[in-house]
Amino acid sequence: MAPLNSTGLAEKCSLLGLLTCTPAVKILMPALSPTMEEGNIVKWLKQEGETVNVGDALCEIETDKAVVTMESSDDGILAKIMKEEGSKNVRLGTIIGLLVEEGENWQQVEIPSETADAPPLSPAAAAAAAAVPSPAIVSPVPKIEQQPGKLHFRLSPAARNILETHGLDAHHSTPSGPRGIFTKEDALKLLDQKKKSKSIEAQPMASLPPAQPTGMPSAAPQLARMPRPAIPPVSVPGQRSSVGTFTEIPASNVRRVIAKRLTESKTTIPHSYATADCDLGAVLKLRQELAKDNVKVSVNDFIIKATASTLKQMPDVNVTWDGEGPRQLQSIDISIAVATDRGLITPIIKDAATKGVQEIAASAKALAKRARDGKLRPEEYQGGSFSISNLGMFGIRSFIAVINPPQACILAVGRTRTELGIVVDEEGNEKLQQHQLMTVTLSSDGRMVNDELASKFLESLKANLENPVRLALC
Repeated sequence: MAPLNSTGLAEKCSLLGLLTCTPAVKILMPALSPTMEEGNIVKWLKQEGETVNVGDALCEIETDKAVVTMESSDDGILAKIMKEEGSKNVRLGTIIGLLVEEGENWQQVEIPSETADAPPLSPAAAAAAAAVPSPAIVSPVPKIEQQPGKLHFRLSPAARNILETHGLDAHHSTPSGPRGIFTKEDALKLLDQKKKSKSIEAQPMASLPPAQPTGMPSAAPQLARMPRPAIPPVSVPGQRSSVGTFTEIPASNVRRVIAKRLTESKTTIPHSYATADCDLGAVLKLRQELAKDNVKVSVNDFIIKATASTLKQMPDVNVTWDGEGPRQLQSIDISIAVATDRGLITPIIKDAATKGVQEIAASAKALAKRARDGKLRPEEYQGGSFSISNLGMFGIRSFIAVINPPQACILAVGRTRTELGIVVDEEGNEKLQQHQLMTVTLSSDGRMVNDELASKFLESLKANLENPVRLALC
């Protein structure tokens, strides 16, 4: 007898009585970061039929922060992969796989009934449901909750984003996707209808024409045939684009979270800014001397060390906002901004004040590599008490960074440049001398760090950078 397909196996087992289905342990999409709401299955590290032990790597999941390896919390055999590699926007709690106990027949695993897709509504049922009068809607954008008297269907992720962005109600339209799914095309069609209705409402009312003699043609039919404004069409891949068209670029989980957090930061945090120029002549000279002894450290490593030392001297700046007020942290953990293909991420150098410049250099290099490879562990990017963003290697002279909540400050670092300045020698004579200057800008949360405290912080940071010997004493 040919084996049954896994889909609908439980129903076939119970109806035909031909097989004894093997009970399964569900593998659910976990929350791998505090802000994670959904994830993407990047790669399965175990195949169906393979033995799995507690702690074994099951699969790689792209969260809103990085690509994280999911470990198994049970022993058994991986019987069924429910979400294949490349699955996008898998919600938390969704079944992504099934385990069975060792010795059980994994090929006859029982598929949970809640994973089956809902059958599409028949045209008659859809028409009957649409004819039911709709009650008032509390929320302008329907989620997937069931509402009395409304047509029930599911939204694709792209359709949900369009509906939420433009405040559209999907229940006034009929879904065209398979199994009754409301697709992106349905949402764009609904948006097109909304724009057309708005453009008609915005047109000035045409005055009634004067009374025409009997037998004269009326201008009313001409007004009724006035063309509506054209809506730019969506571009189609592989076809030549026309004027006014566009191409939608799908946003990764990381990009969406960055957009959300940046908006939250700029709209809820009172940003204050202070700028200072630091002379890096002594740091550059010390770096050259260390290079002779084969000790390789960057200017950014000195900046991280100087910042940590300054925070140790001024613990009032080493704070975060907990929703009600500031919280002073005992550990000085520096978040360093690293640009990756997926977006910006901030791995953390823990207890930076207790580490030397060489140890900081090794930690920063390793964290940056894991960040670009998408291999950071959650504890390596969650938390932090102070952030540093350095664009000097891109030739940026100065810029202003956005605070990374719940932290109080972020330091924006520009490139090193050579400038001539007047100095006074020991004999009191003025002369021109070259200076290696670097501009740093501190963005601070005014609720925790006022302008006076921010100015004192920059003053101490400048002193530590211009006298790097002090870093060994902090």
